[in-house]
Amino acid sequence: MRFLIVRTEIRAVAATDLAAVWAGGGRLRDETTAPEPRRQVVHAEDREAALLLARALATVGAVRAGRHRVKVVPIEDPEPVHPYRWDGS
Repeated sequence: MRFLIVRTEIRAVAATDLAAVWAGGGRLRDETTAPEPRRQVVHAEDREAALLLARALATVGAVRAGRHRVKVVPIEDPEPVHPYRWDGS
């Protein structure tokens, strides 16, 4: 399985927004609709390599200071496509 290692900026949240989310039971951040701005993206072919790269990116000053974060995201390999294969047999 392949992995994507991403270093992103952490968005600041106003105290009023945080209070509203807690009161309403919603989500503060939704990466599917509004992802954090990316600073660096790296690919890895296996989990061990992905974690090694993530540890290396975690040594960046902005990550250590809490302004950026490192995420390791698994990427599913697409199913092989057989255009000339008939599934009816």
